[in-house]
Amino acid sequence: MSDLLTHHEYLAIAENLDFPSNSFVDGGFRPSVTGETLPTINPASKAVLTEIAACNAEDVDFAVSRAREAFEDGRWRTQSPECRKDVLIRLCKLISRNARELAVLESLDSGKPIRDCELIDIPEVIHTLKWHAEAIDKIYDQTAPVGDGAVAMVVREPIGVVGAVLPWNFPLLMLAWKIAPALAAGCSMIIKPAEQTSLTALRVAELAVEAGLPHGVLNVLTGTGPNVGEPLGLHADVDMVTFTGSTQTGRRFLHYAADSNLKKVVLECGGKNPCIVLEDAEDLDYVASQVVAAAFWNMGENCSAGSRLIVHSAIKAELLERIVAHSREWRTGDPLDPANHLGALIDENHFQKVASYIDHGKSQQHTVILGGSTIDGIYVEPTIFDDVSPDDRLAQEEIFGPVLSVIPVNSYDEALTVANNSDYGLAASVFTANAKRAIRAAQAIRAGTVTVNCFGEGNITTPFGGYKQSGFGGRDNSIHAHDQYTELKTIWIDLSDKEDQANAE
Repeated sequence: MSDLLTHHEYLAIAENLDFPSNSFVDGGFRPSVTGETLPTINPASKAVLTEIAACNAEDVDFAVSRAREAFEDGRWRTQSPECRKDVLIRLCKLISRNARELAVLESLDSGKPIRDCELIDIPEVIHTLKWHAEAIDKIYDQTAPVGDGAVAMVVREPIGVVGAVLPWNFPLLMLAWKIAPALAAGCSMIIKPAEQTSLTALRVAELAVEAGLPHGVLNVLTGTGPNVGEPLGLHADVDMVTFTGSTQTGRRFLHYAADSNLKKVVLECGGKNPCIVLEDAEDLDYVASQVVAAAFWNMGENCSAGSRLIVHSAIKAELLERIVAHSREWRTGDPLDPANHLGALIDENHFQKVASYIDHGKSQQHTVILGGSTIDGIYVEPTIFDDVSPDDRLAQEEIFGPVLSVIPVNSYDEALTVANNSDYGLAASVFTANAKRAIRAAQAIRAGTVTVNCFGEGNITTPFGGYKQSGFGGRDNSIHAHDQYTELKTIWIDLSDKEDQANAE
């Protein structure tokens, strides 16, 4: 808490913020072609923060043309790796200098707790950008072993114009996950932030130009999915779209690619992630703290949230007692109060969706051992349902709220069966003192990330993405993220002596 301000100090910063409103194209802010706007609302107070540009397909055409021109004339992609690295490092420094402003802006726009924005999101944004920047001049291309008669080079080239469609749950961090490797590769980009949370993306784009990023390389178009996201997905001059969000929306981008230019599509979609606690798990108090963080962090608005607790019956009662105790430490309330761990859900529609799952759980007579109530029409208490069937809606559908379903099992094999009983496969956790069982479980679970004796997503060095309906086409983070923003090219150079060959004949 030493790095945090007081509630009153954050409120004072919020009162003096200058909110961006127009889209950011070709190095500057500009209104939509029609001049239309849409409100961006503080989820906690329901007050309108500002009106942002409501862009449409004509705005998409203009932004794509600017990004294409920037890519083709080489103002960014042909700069030396060292130069591109320097620009991104300068961007990191500017974000660091403006960190508090960005944290408050993020909290106001998304309902996220200021403590998470300050202590987790902003540092991770800077680390992500810096890591990919430092990788720029350390990724080597290859030569193939083709013998003395030729040289075969396998090189990476930037894929071109990239559309990035962002979610509202981690606006800044997901922006960093997309722009860091794509800009490192030399691409030009059009960012489509979620219409609920556009403000920090606009501010970062402005800082990027201040850092020296050429005009037209990083553009931000604000607006709705149908008016901006769909035209971006269908645009014939966009070479790739990277999307993070719901599986339902992700499917649409595959259709858009098929119906246009077969652009590359990378999807990071939903999850219904299992947290398995076996009977030999050690230090149940620590396990309980990890389960609580997995289920309730970011109000459960997290695609890798551990929303299914699959626990051996022999230790269920003791573990739940500790989970309830830890959960009571997670206060819910004003996101700008650093004492609160949980803020507001993103908007009224999503609040109603999460509340409907709680109503369903109660209607099915599932035991509510914690929470089960809502506050002021926008906050949801951390809620735990006990003895949920593996096939119940609570155990099968992504709620995207602070709701944990407890599923008791009686064996290791049953735990794995229940864990894999899902259309999703993004993340999973296993708690056990038996190393062999931990490794076997990690191998058996169909998920992109499996953590052992902890909750997490790995870090910037490890790829993040999912199996089944949780992902498609690539991974965020790690060196593998660079691959999806590049094309592989083979350059074959014939070294054979044609005159010697002719004489031999």
